[in-house]
Amino acid sequence: MHSQGSSSRNQYDWDSDDELEVFGMPQESNVHGVEESGSTCSSAKNSKLIHHFVGMGFSVEEVIKAIEEDGEDNEENILETLLTLAATIDDPMREAFTEPCDFAKKSVTTIDISDDDDDYGITDSEIEEDAFTSEKDETLSILVNMGYPFKEALIAIDKCGPGADLSDLADFICAAQLEKEIESHLQDRPNRIHDTSLHVHKRSRDHYYNGKKKSRMCRTSQKKPLEIDMEEIELSIPTNGFSIAKGLYPRVVRKIPDKLAGPPYFYYENVAIAPVGVWNKISNFLYGIQPEFVDSKLFCASTRKRGYIHNLPTENRFPLLPIQPLTVQEALPNTRQWWPKWDRRTQLNCLLTSIGAATVTEKIRRDLEECGAETPPPNVQDTVLKLCKKWNLVWVGKNKVATLEPDEYEMLLGFPKDHTRGGGISRTDRYKALGNAFQVDTVAYHLSVLKDQYPNGVNVLSLFSGIGGAEIALHRLGIKLKNVVSAEISEVNRNILRCWWEQTEQRGNLFEVEDVQRVTSEHISHWINRFGGFDLVIGGSPCNNLSGSNRVSRDGLEGEHSSLFYEYYRIVNEVMQAQR
Repeated sequence: MHSQGSSSRNQYDWDSDDELEVFGMPQESNVHGVEESGSTCSSAKNSKLIHHFVGMGFSVEEVIKAIEEDGEDNEENILETLLTLAATIDDPMREAFTEPCDFAKKSVTTIDISDDDDDYGITDSEIEEDAFTSEKDETLSILVNMGYPFKEALIAIDKCGPGADLSDLADFICAAQLEKEIESHLQDRPNRIHDTSLHVHKRSRDHYYNGKKKSRMCRTSQKKPLEIDMEEIELSIPTNGFSIAKGLYPRVVRKIPDKLAGPPYFYYENVAIAPVGVWNKISNFLYGIQPEFVDSKLFCASTRKRGYIHNLPTENRFPLLPIQPLTVQEALPNTRQWWPKWDRRTQLNCLLTSIGAATVTEKIRRDLEECGAETPPPNVQDTVLKLCKKWNLVWVGKNKVATLEPDEYEMLLGFPKDHTRGGGISRTDRYKALGNAFQVDTVAYHLSVLKDQYPNGVNVLSLFSGIGGAEIALHRLGIKLKNVVSAEISEVNRNILRCWWEQTEQRGNLFEVEDVQRVTSEHISHWINRFGGFDLVIGGSPCNNLSGSNRVSRDGLEGEHSSLFYEYYRIVNEVMQAQR
């Protein structure tokens, strides 16, 4: 959904990958791309890696050693090496807590990684031998990459267990932070409980627009941002978590200010594992609403971790029918007979905009054939599985793996068969378009609450439309598309959406805009007057500077691509101003 946009096409890298799993892997197809260790520590690239892992609490010496062992192009292996070292080194910075932490007495929100752990009751005798199992390592790395402090993540894992759902761990941390915030706020205002975060985010938003950090691409509205009555904010545990639940799709409980409840609705999506602080900033701009983090593996056979901020109701959601297969063997039954027992994958990783080269699948075939055994040795298994996970390779014959075809991408992401096929669209364009698209079933689950509200159809402002994931989700839900204004810079993507609109014989009106930056206040006023208002503003801005695969310019919302988020905010704010 979040296709890149700009009025100057040559300034942008249209080929960037979507989010990679946990820690991004390099975009190149070269599986041997490790530089000589002698030059590793001197490069600017390694400086960023060193700074990244030191910020997580590892020492400079350990980080340099891990980079020399694993090479600079695989953060996942580097992290595994560092965590292995952490399990054997007596370092109080990374000890596991063995007693529950009383968050009412400890300043959770101010915990940082330091050498002085006495205040937190950590001693060498409290380190458990299995503190850094592989399961705990993975969970810890995900939480840290989500922006949670290292120590708070450790406390949560110890309290809830390394096998706990990420949603439970995130809620545990957020509840602790919230409890501390409430305690602090009550001390200042004993008779009133308000959510002070909105006061903070409004000031920071004004400072951002008025100060030197203003993006050169952002044209702000002349109107003041929508005012929110602080009395209407009710404190509650943020709706965080990668899981929709234990069990099937439980109710999400939250409180939205009355001035934000009800239409026009807005819905924003982006990669979940973004640089620290990004989702807090996005939430601050979007009126303090907390994101829902959902992994699409609950809806299909592929992982796709995304964050969603919206003011939609959360009651009476329902999934699209028929429900997709949730394992790769069910989704791709022809692979089942060739799947070796030692490949225990049941689901694929995130579907990206690029695929593995033929040299990768050839290397796997050659390595397995040279073993000459039904079950290869562990070192060969590890090498093969790492490549299979990285490039989402599936088994298509004895010792043969292959990349997914574009039509398999379409099926896994919930798009119609041949949605991106034909019309002069190359295979490369198909992978790029699909890799940046919504997972339709996931988005439809959130949008399903609109079906009863709009029996006669909806008017939609679709920003960064991509190949029409939002439109297809609404259509599959049986919600009529009355008027859709689609802003999308890619001509390829616009052609795909237009063809789908015609093939499905939509009776509404489709209006195309080539760039979100060309959507002016006058345009918005004209559309509102013509349609009677928008019911939904939906979109996901470019993830180029947020994705873990971007080692060069992972600059968050200040990056030249991802700063287009502020265009989304500008337009949403103007729509809400005009319609309220």
